[in-house]
Amino acid sequence: MTAYVEVPEAAATPPAPAPRPPARDRYFDFLRGLALFRVVLYHLMGWAWLPIAFPSMGVMFALAGNLMARSLKRPAVQVVRGRLRRLLPPMWLLGAVGVTGMLAQGWGPDSDGHPAWWWGHLLFWVVPLSDPPYAADLPGIHHVLGDDWGANLAEPLWYLRAYLWFVLLSPLFKALLRRLPWPTVFAPVALSALLEFVDLGLPERVDSALTDFATFGACWILGMAHQAGVLRKVPNYLVPSLAPIVMAVGFWWAVHGGYSLFGDTELDSIPLAQTLWSLGAVFLLLHISPSWATWPAPLRRWDRLITLLNSRAVTIYLWHNLCILVAATVWDDLWSIDALAGAGEFLNSSWPVLLVTWALIGLCVLCFGWVEDVAAKRRPRLWPA
Repeated sequence: MTAYVEVPEAAATPPAPAPRPPARDRYFDFLRGLALFRVVLYHLMGWAWLPIAFPSMGVMFALAGNLMARSLKRPAVQVVRGRLRRLLPPMWLLGAVGVTGMLAQGWGPDSDGHPAWWWGHLLFWVVPLSDPPYAADLPGIHHVLGDDWGANLAEPLWYLRAYLWFVLLSPLFKALLRRLPWPTVFAPVALSALLEFVDLGLPERVDSALTDFATFGACWILGMAHQAGVLRKVPNYLVPSLAPIVMAVGFWWAVHGGYSLFGDTELDSIPLAQTLWSLGAVFLLLHISPSWATWPAPLRRWDRLITLLNSRAVTIYLWHNLCILVAATVWDDLWSIDALAGAGEFLNSSWPVLLVTWALIGLCVLCFGWVEDVAAKRRPRLWPA
């Protein structure tokens, strides 16, 4: 039986209200939540038009750059250390599970023919300055996990590698923005164009890191510029006038490279087009940047979900690819059940797989999401909604 302690009225103190986020942060939280949902939807459905409808990665890097610039009001060393502390532990947990599973299936130093390099490359699972190694051709687990699961596990890690480099370079970006704001914003675009038209003959690891930096660096720096007030100095008519032109040039270059809204070519495979489209869209979204004192009526019912997505953004991003693979594997096995032989149209649909995927993502949030709280020096919570 639970014992209740009576508190005298004079000693009772009403609980302090929870701190409310700054008004503009609600808008940014909405964009980040929408970006995460779009990433999961795209990786499952593969619809080529989705990155055009909403360039999630450019938006996520811009919001991260905005937050980084706000934090850099404190000493840079403290800020960088704090960002790394928040970023790396969730990846270490993913690596602990993933690398252990790959080793259990026979992956090891002799897998790629360079044992010494294999051991050295494992350090990228600790600090992802470059892409961590993984086993690309492992068999799956029957009825549970499809083949090549190691590649699916490691695929999202490019984002952490790019994020890490942006964090390390942000103090330099801040200094450059004070002196040369617009050349600093557009320098990654120039680099993206250079990489598009000139073969520099770089090693694959360097080339992939430099390409990602060039593709999304302008979005990160633009987010920092927005926080620093650079965009407020631009006439109100200029961004809505020029941003669509930048996006149009990006779309034209994508089509020139073989992209179509309903084709098989991904926008990501044409980096310069991705650069221009994402930059133009981020320009518009940051220019709009409404200050929501309260959630707009259509979004109020989604308050808890948006809070959850933002509180567990790293966990969701890191584990969603594996969740998609498990959901698709389990769903495909339903074809072997004789009783479902007549439900071919239902089994062919990807929408139930999306529901199963989000259920598995929710399970990952429960099992692994608390690491984000520990990394941020907060009290661990299972479901922070």
